[in-house]
Amino acid sequence: MEPWSLVSDNLRFACTGCGKCCTGHHVPLTLAEARHWANNAGQVVVLIEAFVVDGPGMPVEQRDHVLRRSHPVPCGHGEVRVSVTFAAFNPGRCRNLDDNDLCTIYDQRPLVCRIYPVEINPHIPLRPDSKDCPPEAWQQGPELIHGTQLVDVGLEALVQASRQADREDIGAKVAVCQALGMTTSALKGNGFTAYLPDMGAFAAVLAQVPEDDRAEWTLHVEDAALTASLQGHGLRTTNEPPVYYAFISF
Repeated sequence: MEPWSLVSDNLRFACTGCGKCCTGHHVPLTLAEARHWANNAGQVVVLIEAFVVDGPGMPVEQRDHVLRRSHPVPCGHGEVRVSVTFAAFNPGRCRNLDDNDLCTIYDQRPLVCRIYPVEINPHIPLRPDSKDCPPEAWQQGPELIHGTQLVDVGLEALVQASRQADREDIGAKVAVCQALGMTTSALKGNGFTAYLPDMGAFAAVLAQVPEDDRAEWTLHVEDAALTASLQGHGLRTTNEPPVYYAFISF
């Protein structure tokens, strides 16, 4: 098991069923979960970020983690690695909550829902104050983390399954993006590009993922100094107002 980053040495947790974590959050999906979501009339948002290996956008302390869940693509005269997240689009209440804030797909809910409140990224500390759970959720229930180890073996297995899906799915996710013309990315640490694809087209491509055609990618950057740095690496950039995506800056 990998060590966990957290604020205190030990944490307890018991879900109170408040439903707050199911409201206003876009839930990351595996490729199979995205197919299921699309086939059940759900909307998916596609979030993309990119970095240069050992260069701009790459967090040195997370090198192995980000490399494993990214895919190389051509960009200008160089190459970047892109990370793609397919997420259930939930700007409000999750479409699967009933009137009592209970999940109607509980037994088939996505991996990320099963893992909450634990973080998938081993470099992100688990901070109770950053979660939507009420204080009493952290004052009852079984021990969640002891020292630096996740206590629940089943939960640890789900975390590892989520990380493995990230690694196995990334090539297919990039191919889907390319097939749908979603080939502009933000630089990791500077923001995301966010797409809301037509779900009919998205579902059709997901049904038969094409081969990676090595489409040309572009980086959306609005900072002049950062643009100059990226162009110095031979990368293609744009700062034109987006039409088919949103640029979400940090």
